[in-house]
Amino acid sequence: MTKSELIEELAIKNRLINKKEAEMVINTIFDSIGGELVDGGRVEIRGFGSFTVRERDAREARNPKSGDVVKIPAKKTPFFKTGKELRVRVNEGSEGESL
Repeated sequence: MTKSELIEELAIKNRLINKKEAEMVINTIFDSIGGELVDGGRVEIRGFGSFTVRERDAREARNPKSGDVVKIPAKKTPFFKTGKELRVRVNEGSEGESL
């Protein structure tokens, strides 16, 4: 599902808001999650999962084409861990249930 499909789905399921308002809601949610991660925080959505930031150490690797040693700097990466309810739903393949 793409972001535009998610906006469409929200607008269809909730007749009280139009597509433009649905887009604003989705953008606000994504911006809030991203902002919290940028600040080093953690976002938990019960039953769905949690977003955190993991730090990766600097390391040396090899360029597979040339064999040269390449230095990879330390960096932060977003990480998502699924919640138990979502994991169970995916593994059981239940389609009709909602979170």
